[in-house]
Amino acid sequence: MFMKRIVLLLFAGLIMPASAEVTEADLLIVGGNESACAAAVQAARLGVKRIVLVNDIEWLGGQFSAEGVGCPDEWTGVNGRRVNFPRSGIYSEVIERIRAHNSQTYGIPSPGNAYCGTETIEPAAAAKIFEGLVKPYVDAGVLRIERGWQVDKAMVEGGRVTGCVFVRGSDSLTVKARLTLDSSDWGDVIRLSGAKYGAGPDLKARFGEASAPAAFDDAGQQEMNPLSWCVVVREAGKNSVISKPRSYDARSFAQLDKTPPWVDSDMSTGPYSQSGWSVYTHRRLVDRWHNGLAPGTEATFLNWPVQDYPLCQLPQRVVDALEKTEAGASKKNIVDLTPVQRQIIFDDSKQHTLGMLYHLQTAVHDRVGDFPQSFRYMELTNEFGTADRLPPKPYVREGLRLEALYMLREQDIRAETREPKWAKVMVPDGLFGFQFNIDFHPTRRRFLSEDRNGPWLYVQTPSRGWHTDTDRAMFPLRGLVPVQVNGLLGCSKNIGVSSVVQSALRLHGQMMHVGQASATLAWLCLRDGIQPREAAAGQKYWREIQLRLVRGTGGPGVLLWPWQDLPNDAVYFEPANMLAVRGLWPADADSVLFDAGHVMTRRELARVLTRVLRAKVNPPEWKIADAPRFTDVGKDDADRAAIESLCSWGIVTTDKSFNPDNRADWATLYRWATALKLHVDRGLFSKDVAQRPLTRADAVVQVWHALREQGEWLNENDAWLQPENDHDEDGRKDLEDPLPFDGNNNGVPDRVEYLP
Repeated sequence: MFMKRIVLLLFAGLIMPASAEVTEADLLIVGGNESACAAAVQAARLGVKRIVLVNDIEWLGGQFSAEGVGCPDEWTGVNGRRVNFPRSGIYSEVIERIRAHNSQTYGIPSPGNAYCGTETIEPAAAAKIFEGLVKPYVDAGVLRIERGWQVDKAMVEGGRVTGCVFVRGSDSLTVKARLTLDSSDWGDVIRLSGAKYGAGPDLKARFGEASAPAAFDDAGQQEMNPLSWCVVVREAGKNSVISKPRSYDARSFAQLDKTPPWVDSDMSTGPYSQSGWSVYTHRRLVDRWHNGLAPGTEATFLNWPVQDYPLCQLPQRVVDALEKTEAGASKKNIVDLTPVQRQIIFDDSKQHTLGMLYHLQTAVHDRVGDFPQSFRYMELTNEFGTADRLPPKPYVREGLRLEALYMLREQDIRAETREPKWAKVMVPDGLFGFQFNIDFHPTRRRFLSEDRNGPWLYVQTPSRGWHTDTDRAMFPLRGLVPVQVNGLLGCSKNIGVSSVVQSALRLHGQMMHVGQASATLAWLCLRDGIQPREAAAGQKYWREIQLRLVRGTGGPGVLLWPWQDLPNDAVYFEPANMLAVRGLWPADADSVLFDAGHVMTRRELARVLTRVLRAKVNPPEWKIADAPRFTDVGKDDADRAAIESLCSWGIVTTDKSFNPDNRADWATLYRWATALKLHVDRGLFSKDVAQRPLTRADAVVQVWHALREQGEWLNENDAWLQPENDHDEDGRKDLEDPLPFDGNNNGVPDRVEYLP
């Protein structure tokens, strides 16, 4: 009788079994990783008033903190040397906070002396840095952070995502939002919304990628860049061998028996010096020995190939456990599993990574003997607050991939040489520049016996390795926007790329750029009351978003065009970025440097000014004589059309020679710009500066000013994004065309280029 009364009261709503909160937001950000935090900060700085960030754990910061990857990859190649890719945007702020923390704590900004990077940060410190990053906006009341919630449902009305329902135990939280960013680890909002997505390998038939498989084999659609459960260990000064993991078999870690566990190196020759290559120094967080720090401060973390956990060809124990939850679950890609099912894989991955640590502390120690930094005398850190002392999350290299308005693919970014230059495709709607190797850790496993619960070794296939170069590329705005669903944007790794490209677009800084870019797009859509697809279709929106990113909002600007030598505090940072993404400022084919001090030649100046004039709403017509106008500008000269047209448009000269390779000065720019009715600084013609050589830094600032005064043609017709449309008539439908306004696909819009 008592139970019957309780049931009746529940139905009557008089007794609530759990809390069921409903809140409203302008912007909902799902996830708490580095991308999500960058998005929250950017949106708040831009003036979005109601932002709700919902995370599934307590810690913010993703790779930096919760995943335990405290040594960011940043390197690139320039002139035969390995250097850091330029830092910009909110990512550069985080790096400065990291360096400040290390300086205060250890007296040195970079205490790690790690093989893989110049900067290191301990996980708990990283979590505090990200808390500090978002705190001003929480305190201001524009950002609300909810923790410990799992996505349960994406609410969709009329093809538009209107928010999400989250669960935490028996409690629920409903967030209704005008726009939602999916920055979750596995793209759960995208998957639950019904938006199109991909996971696992793309077949060659999809994108025509050289590294893509022609057909699936036994690994099927489960094959992905593996996850890793990182291990952070600290100097203990005593024997700290962990308990033998239940699945441990020494044969699974045979690779460690041929690898130096530790080398004494201060990495004085820089990252990736072979003198420092070892398991220990690979990602060392704090090097107390070479920096003269106190005993007990020494720390490193493990992220070595032998601990990688392939997500296909699973051990039988994992298969059996998955099948108990749902028939066929063991054949699904991890992105399609429930949180409970994923945890089964996570638990086995943890055992595998602990097996690696145990092997280092026992078999490897026995092989090489005592040494100061032996793993035997290192203990698992207790900073995560987890029962097993492991990070609360795995290091996720690949997840769900949004089916977006454009999918960046291997041939767009692939290099033909070992020295990265410019990608074959420099998208006109680029939101940030990037470059990294196509970098697959071992994606498969090979069992050493018929027992699929027994030892196994990792396998790298020929097409999925970590030694394939890419060039410097940009990520397109279109890659954030679903092909179908409204009210939703990709964020973190849940963006429009192929599986191959995702292996090169997953690093700490890159993901923060994704978040900052996605939030900027969201802000514009919320401000103007439009959907992301409309913003992706209109060039005026591209340009406004690009300008916002380049200028920065409460912090450094974002590097769009991936010049290597463009300081974000330089007066020419904005002009060089904004003219380059338009195709108006040509980059040198054989150099990744802007080279601000380079003195412009007359032909270079003519080339740029011609493109600026052709960018007008009503551009002047090309004027080229049947015979060459100048004796030193031949019929086949690549700049002949520009030089002769400029003269016909207003530059008066009776000289028979143009002297195209002579240097230009400030007076040259002023005379030409004035004749062409382009507005530049009148001070250029003053006597004290008129004869001064015209550097790129000087010229780009003046040309950008002239373009903004003149105005430019912008395509406002979204018909080009219709499925069957081919705007530039190059044989590629617009949704498959990275350069939709460039028929010859040379990176220069047809409108500003002479096409005979």
